[in-house]
Amino acid sequence: MATYAIGDIQGCFDSLQQLLEKCRFDPASDRLWLVGDLVNRGPRSLATLRFVRGLGSAAVTVLGNHDLYLLMAAAGFGRRSKGDTLDEILNAPDRDELLDWLRHRPLCHREGEFCLVHAGLLPQWTVARARALAAEAEAMLASSSYTDFLANMWGSEPAAWSEDLEGWPRLRVIVNAMTRMRFCSPAGVMEFKSKGEVTAAPANCLPWFAVPGRRSAAEVLVFGHWSALGLRVEPNLLALDSGCYWGRHLTAVRLDDRALFQVDCSAADALG
Repeated sequence: MATYAIGDIQGCFDSLQQLLEKCRFDPASDRLWLVGDLVNRGPRSLATLRFVRGLGSAAVTVLGNHDLYLLMAAAGFGRRSKGDTLDEILNAPDRDELLDWLRHRPLCHREGEFCLVHAGLLPQWTVARARALAAEAEAMLASSSYTDFLANMWGSEPAAWSEDLEGWPRLRVIVNAMTRMRFCSPAGVMEFKSKGEVTAAPANCLPWFAVPGRRSAAEVLVFGHWSALGLRVEPNLLALDSGCYWGRHLTAVRLDDRALFQVDCSAADALG
């Protein structure tokens, strides 16, 4: 039995199938850990959702910002981006089953020494604390009043965590940290505009994982979201968004022994 962690797929279904073949993935005995952003931008988001859902317990996926964007669009909230590729899902005969499955996915998953999350964890959170906070947002998203959550989830304020936060602002910080964050200040104030390389960090900010004293550093954080960061394999860090949609690679790391597997972006999935 092996566990393969895979970076952002974003509807690049053909590339995913090629990568699984290269890994010799067997759903009867192996497991997939997916960093989120299953959908959007790539050409086959519907096939990706159906495939991952069909794997059942053989796949663990956390929610990414594009997955949440799909849920918001389906509920009629927010503005649709001109280049999104969600209509095939929204018009599918099984859309309700797929969306219901998606909104019951976790924001972070902890198992053994590993923590799977789409974007990151604020520096003042231990993994145990982050998992407890994620459960607060997950409960709202899985509840019968989930549309209220979606209506109040998006936005960039407040930009920092405080134990005194309550209600929607509290949940918004949790969601933003786990699905949108790249840079933050040493005090954990998030900056959402910058998406480039580490060398282009905004003033007084660091990559979230480079903040001195980060309280989750004792465990291995497995994440994606940051294509400009690219692949990083470090003792306590596995950054797996290697920019498949942007024409680069789709990457898997076998967690058991850190073996690396990559495929070039499929011609069918390539941007443009």
